[in-house]
Amino acid sequence: MEDKNQNQLIDQLGRPMRDLRLSVIDRCNFRCTYCMPSDEVGPDFPWLGKSEQLSFDEMIRLVHQFSKLGVEKIRLTGGEPLLRNDLADLVARLNEIPGIHDIAMTTNGIMLSRYAEDLRKAGLDRLTVSLGALDKTIFRKMNGGFDSPRQVLDGIEAARAAGFGNIKVNMVVRRDMNMSEIVPIIEEFRGTRIIVRFIEYMDVGNVNHWERDQVVPTAELIQYISNHWNIEPVAKHYTGEVADRYRFSDGGGEIGFVSSISQPFCRPCNRSRLSADGKLYTCLFATEGTDLHTLLRNGMTDEEVYEVIRKVWCNRNDQYSQTRWGGDTKQESKQKIEMFYIGG
Repeated sequence: MEDKNQNQLIDQLGRPMRDLRLSVIDRCNFRCTYCMPSDEVGPDFPWLGKSEQLSFDEMIRLVHQFSKLGVEKIRLTGGEPLLRNDLADLVARLNEIPGIHDIAMTTNGIMLSRYAEDLRKAGLDRLTVSLGALDKTIFRKMNGGFDSPRQVLDGIEAARAAGFGNIKVNMVVRRDMNMSEIVPIIEEFRGTRIIVRFIEYMDVGNVNHWERDQVVPTAELIQYISNHWNIEPVAKHYTGEVADRYRFSDGGGEIGFVSSISQPFCRPCNRSRLSADGKLYTCLFATEGTDLHTLLRNGMTDEEVYEVIRKVWCNRNDQYSQTRWGGDTKQESKQKIEMFYIGG
């Protein structure tokens, strides 16, 4: 349905389309246990070929149509987006699209020292860096045995030096792996204006061997952190913000909690997702998408692409997190798209 009075595209649950997660590559240089574990995603994994990926020209053409339909914010994701060559060029071009007011990126941070300055000059506004641990052994256990947390910290420092003032650190918490790292990570960033956000381990995709007993619910995390510091809730910045915000009572800054399992937030969700091979998904837990890439290559006009996107959003009624425990075993057993195709 379309709200003509407010000139706003909305879905079947009254949600506007405001954010676009734009995946630029399906590959990653980590094998994180919660996303693409090495026992499932090995050397012979069938990655997308170059011709199967959206080109930058195709991305720009599609984002123009998303912008006309209400998208204001873009987040570059992957895989690991910094593995895509010339990413700063894409950022600069996205900044030229009317209606796009905010461009962010999620990265594992390993290559950030090399690219932070160019990305900032190109107009990237915000950064989110995934960091599961500061202890090297735990860090490598979580990401499949690669690199060092020091490289991630150096990348964050490079981003600050380049002028990024809005940096967040995302920590996916697994009960069996990195509970012991919660306090060290808070201590590392408390008072720096960098916001740490704790993410409940989610049942995204099919290869991460998700088990609910490895989820640490937000309520437990808040109690755990409260044993070390006094924290208090803060109002959300805007409708659709997924993180619950808390601040340290002593002025040490903020932390956040993303609670897809224990406190689902489907109702205000305004995100669309475009995979690296050009499929439009309307939910992180989707089982199928709409192939825009083939439509482009078959000669569809911009107006026709616009109409396809409009119809997909108007028919959207996704609320997987709200209904996952409702006894719908067919839904729970469906093969969901992997997170490394559509970002987090």
